[in-house]
Order: sequence, then structure tokens, then C-alpha cells
Amino acid sequence: MAMAIRLFRKKDESDRKIKIPEGMWIKCAACLEIIYKPEVERNLNVCPKCVYHFRIPARERIRAVIDEGTFVEFGEEMESVDVLNFTDTKKYVDRLKEAKKKTGRKEAVITGTGKVQGVEVALAVLDFEFQGGSMGSVVGEKIAITAEVALESRLPLIIFSASGGARMQEGTLSLMQMAKTSAALARLSDARVPFISVLTDPTTGGVAASFAMLGDVIISEPGALVGFAGPRVIEQTIQQKLPEGFQRAEFLLEHGMVDMIVERSRLKATLSMILRYLSGSGDR
Repeated sequence: MAMAIRLFRKKDESDRKIKIPEGMWIKCAACLEIIYKPEVERNLNVCPKCVYHFRIPARERIRAVIDEGTFVEFGEEMESVDVLNFTDTKKYVDRLKEAKKKTGRKEAVITGTGKVQGVEVALAVLDFEFQGGSMGSVVGEKIAITAEVALESRLPLIIFSASGGARMQEGTLSLMQMAKTSAALARLSDARVPFISVLTDPTTGGVAASFAMLGDVIISEPGALVGFAGPRVIEQTIQQKLPEGFQRAEFLLEHGMVDMIVERSRLKATLSMILRYLSGSGDR
């Protein structure tokens, strides 16, 4: 009888345990706190404890800065092809298929036009979820086209960067995009059409060495990693220990490489202020 009571109690206690659905909690990479995921999402995917900025998909970033119902996408039909028949540990065509399935898109950048608090802009947003936001022929072409749209319509251009750099599976073709995008932005500069570059974590490699650092105004999110080669590679090359926080947004601000660091919650309002100032002045 006593054994039966103990078994009943154990069963009763297990029934009363709170069952937490999977994926409802997230660990912050900075402060290591375990946080309720919906709370993080309500906070624009910023840690409420330490203000660490989680990486977010391109669509989510567009929703955060572009007025609802104003975004018009173009170039969504463009997609990469494997002209080199490249294979490393996997075939390039297979990597592309995986990226498309994961993101539901054909490439690592979304381009279009929209409004930021009523000011119309041309927009390109790289997405780290698609092959690390790497820049291949199509990414470079779409960014160049967006710059041409901005030039033709005299719209301010905003580019959000989130990339590991040039796409190695396309070899020299990917490196050529550095020159192509830089040339497109030079034409925009000659026409005195503003370009705002927003650096997010990470902005590295060929993207950092080309269009990402060519903005008339360069904004970074807090803590973003920005640079050409990674800190570990640099340390191994120069055989020296790098300074604390090297290649983080705060280090770049201190050394004059970026103009301002803006938290995600204030980014839309900040972009609006800059856009109205630039359009109101007539000249840059």
C-alpha cells in the first residue's frame, strides 16, 4: 500500500511539471544570459540585458526601417550560376540549393525602393543567412543596379552590409564585383546623390574593402565586426597581439573609420534625420 502511494505521488509530481516548448529560450552570445525568445524578438532582436545585437534576416531588417507597405522589390528573379563548375567539400550548385531552401530566396541580397518615415530611398540589404552574405556576380550586379536606380531617380541609397566577403566559389568573378560596385557608387557620388552605408555584424572581406566603406555617412550597429581579414589571421601574419576590441564598431568609431554607432531601436529615426538633412541641404 505504501509503495502504491509513493508511485502515485511520483506520477502526480511529474504531471505538474511545467513543460516549456522547444525554441522558446535563447542564450545571449555576449552576457550568456538565458532569455525568453519572444522578449528578444519584441526588442528588435536585441538582448534586453546587455544590448547585444543578434543577427537578423534581411526581410526583418527591411520591416524594421522601411515604412509598412512602401517596399517594392526588384531583381528578385536574378540567381547565381556555377560557371566554374566549382567543388570544394560540396558542389557549388548544391550549396546554392541549400541556401535557397533555407532562406526561400534566390540570392544573398534583397534590393528595391521604399520609404523611411516618408522619405523615398533605394535600398539593398545583404543577408548573412544566404551563404554568409557572400558577394558573387549576382550580388554585385544587384547592388550596382540599385545604385543606378538611385542615380536615375535621384533617390538616396542605403545599403545594409552583413557579409563574410567575396564568394570564393566564383573565383575572380566575385572579386570583380568589388570594382563594379565601387564604380557604380563613384557615379552616384559624381551626381551628388547621397549614399548611407550601414554596417552590421559581420561586415568583412571584399564587401568591407569595397562598397561598405564608401558611404557618405557610415553607420554601424553596436559591437559589429568590421574589417578585411579576421583578427586571428592578422595576428598570425604580423606576429603581434592586437588591441582590445580590434575591428569592432567601437574601435572603428574611435579611429575615425565610421561616423556613428546607432542601436537598432533608434536606427530608423536616425536614418530619417540624416535623409531629411541631406535632401534639405541640396548639396552634400
